[in-house]
Amino acid sequence: MKIFSKSRRLRVKKEWLFRALACGLCGILSAGLLVSCVGTRQVSAGSPGSAVRSSSAEKTTFTDAVGNRVTATSAKRVIALMGSFAETWTDAGGTLIGVTKDAYSGHHLNLGKTVANLGSYTNPSMEQIISLKPDFVILSVDTPQHVKLCKALREAGLNAACFHMETFVDYLKVLKNFTQITGREDLYRKNGLAVQEQIHQIIAGTKGKKSPTVLFIRAYSTGYDVMNSSTMTGAMLKDLGAVNIADSDRGLLHDLSMDAILQHNPDDILVVVMGADEKKALTLIHQQFQSNPAWEGLKAVQNHRYAVIPKDLFHYKPNARWGESYAYLSKLLYGS
Repeated sequence: MKIFSKSRRLRVKKEWLFRALACGLCGILSAGLLVSCVGTRQVSAGSPGSAVRSSSAEKTTFTDAVGNRVTATSAKRVIALMGSFAETWTDAGGTLIGVTKDAYSGHHLNLGKTVANLGSYTNPSMEQIISLKPDFVILSVDTPQHVKLCKALREAGLNAACFHMETFVDYLKVLKNFTQITGREDLYRKNGLAVQEQIHQIIAGTKGKKSPTVLFIRAYSTGYDVMNSSTMTGAMLKDLGAVNIADSDRGLLHDLSMDAILQHNPDDILVVVMGADEKKALTLIHQQFQSNPAWEGLKAVQNHRYAVIPKDLFHYKPNARWGESYAYLSKLLYGS
């Protein structure tokens, strides 16, 4: 058995403590390196769980609706070039420095005097956009002018991305991307997943019920269109089990006549108004159809199932109120 002197024992103890401290420090550094090396992965714009927020760089990387690779590193100076996207951005907890004129009506936005009005959403001012020095610009892939503008803005060095949003599923995808940029996962649950559950329950309540036939018209001051299931409200009607007569008779999309309405004799006729002059739009519908004596013989009219539906729920994107839109239609179609 070896016996060490007191000084030898102290020296060994100090060496042991030094090794322990060194090992501990290495472990801490290794853990830090592991965290700092966690990067973002590329994603498609709008698929749930698509964008990833890096714990070190606080950035989100995704691929937008036209195939641009976009990395958002800040959510402080954001411009939305369509009212619906402006509202979705605020649903995600974001703030805005610039919007287009349509954001000031039909949307639940509290826009202060410091938020710049960039003009029409089809022709916003590129010079004004650049002058605001935004961190991120949100555009619509479904607006041809936006696709061109997005390219020009990116060539000018701005962070711009195009998104698609027509149905609730699209909204959920866009909201997912936006909340990952803002870091507000709680708002994705509140304004997205909770609304999704509400919609599922409403749709489930229509199962087993007789499917009504529907004519859906969009009216404006100078004319009207028939809308099929490829549109926002048309998709909701389809989800709820309604049969849109324009899906099987595509000729209605180009030429709606009283004879065609009489031929199909739908269970429900729904009209949504777009534009500022609602009175003029409804007067046009009256002149074209309701003034015809045959109008009173339609099932929808006799059963009081002709309705003008609110444009904030069925022309503008309802966003966090999508569940309210489904509930409104379900009550019209089935009485509940």
